[in-house]
Amino acid sequence: MDLEARAHSEHPDELRLWLRLLTCTQLIEKQVRNGLREQFATTLPRFDLMSQLERAPDGLKMNELSRRMMVTGGNVTGITDQLVTEGLVERVDVANDRRAWRIRLTTRGRKIFNEMAQQHEAWIVEAFAGLNGKEIAQLHKLLGKVKQHSHTTTTEPA
Repeated sequence: MDLEARAHSEHPDELRLWLRLLTCTQLIEKQVRNGLREQFATTLPRFDLMSQLERAPDGLKMNELSRRMMVTGGNVTGITDQLVTEGLVERVDVANDRRAWRIRLTTRGRKIFNEMAQQHEAWIVEAFAGLNGKEIAQLHKLLGKVKQHSHTTTTEPA
């Protein structure tokens, strides 16, 4: 039973909505994970790391990658080691810092990532195929309001 099914009519609408959002997110993420594994023999964390590097053509330091991905440095190191071995990313010396490396996509890594990114986009578009353009725009706007309200309530002093 998914989280959404556990909520009953006596629960507030807001709770049931949150659980529906969570369920939808989990379903879409599962489809993406399966697709990456089946079509590209890769994982979502590897895709996410390559996505961060694609946005930074000069590369990123390991601590910056870790911060952007919101994972530990050890996780980033393990994924990076795999991708280096496969020739998809490379470590580049950082000027004036012999202890640091900048990680960047190789030409081959950029090509493979672009193929994955196009397919990823298609999976996401398909996930929302049940909605028309107006409904997508409305949902986006409404979720933006939730995000804005959540942001203002979490940044206020206690």
